[in-house]
Amino acid sequence: MSKLRFSLNIFAIAAFLLMVTSMANAQATRTWVSGVGDDANPCSRTAPCKTFAGAISKTAVDGEIDALDPGGFGVVTITKAITIDGGPTGNASILAAGTNGVNVSIQATSGSNTVELRNISINGAATGLIGVNTSGTTVAGVSIFIERCVIFGFRAGTGRGISDSRTVDGNLFVQDTLVKNNSQSGIVVIGATGTGLVTLENVQSEKNGGTGIVVSGANKTMACKNCTGNKNTGAGFLAENSARLHLTDCFTAFNATGIESDTSAEVRSSRTTITKNTSNGLALGGGTVLSYGTNEIRNNAGNEAFSPGGGTLQ
Repeated sequence: MSKLRFSLNIFAIAAFLLMVTSMANAQATRTWVSGVGDDANPCSRTAPCKTFAGAISKTAVDGEIDALDPGGFGVVTITKAITIDGGPTGNASILAAGTNGVNVSIQATSGSNTVELRNISINGAATGLIGVNTSGTTVAGVSIFIERCVIFGFRAGTGRGISDSRTVDGNLFVQDTLVKNNSQSGIVVIGATGTGLVTLENVQSEKNGGTGIVVSGANKTMACKNCTGNKNTGAGFLAENSARLHLTDCFTAFNATGIESDTSAEVRSSRTTITKNTSNGLALGGGTVLSYGTNEIRNNAGNEAFSPGGGTLQ
């Protein structure tokens, strides 16, 4: 009897240890980070982690990481569907000196295949490469949402604020976001393969060393509503390589060129103001720009005429 009781006790202890281990390894649907947190913590509200990278391994697929207070929470590579929210104050930041701020690198189907970045300041500190980079994503159908973010100071290497260069199908949505002071282009959606649908709403791309907003590739379509491309070294808005760009209620000023359409691309514009650009209001390099007859084009240094081949759409 004593041997049986001993065996049962051993079994109970083993089961208890297995349960404790499973609980320790379980991932939470919601985790938390804090400026005074520690990545050794479980990332709970009362014991938050220190960085987004520390929290992501403890967060379940389609879960959420929230910032409890202002702080710098470090660069992060995202390999699964997840939401990262810096909180309503917008004081959560990522300092990405010498590297990328956020890498979205999903290489296996993951829940809803949706990544959301919200209320985050992403600073390249003059040596960063790309603010949000998607090139590592190889799974089709991943949707990326960037909402109420500021992305700036990526001035080394490629020097882009947002770069979506996936070669598989995927969507990008950017809303209420400012992209500025990067050494090359502000927002770039580019690729010869992979269908891409992109919507930008209330997005500002300002004072970048290249183009403000670029869409490139025969399978790429971008729609911009209430967006600005100002004081960029190149064009405010550019479509190239058979891409399609739709502009509604947009504003582009103080660039070299307001709107540029190259290499069989097509731009359709309505209720858009194009003014004070130093080379051309409109530039055509083998593409077309079509007007719905509601645009304001004035005080540009060069061409201000819509493409004769496209005509005017009423």
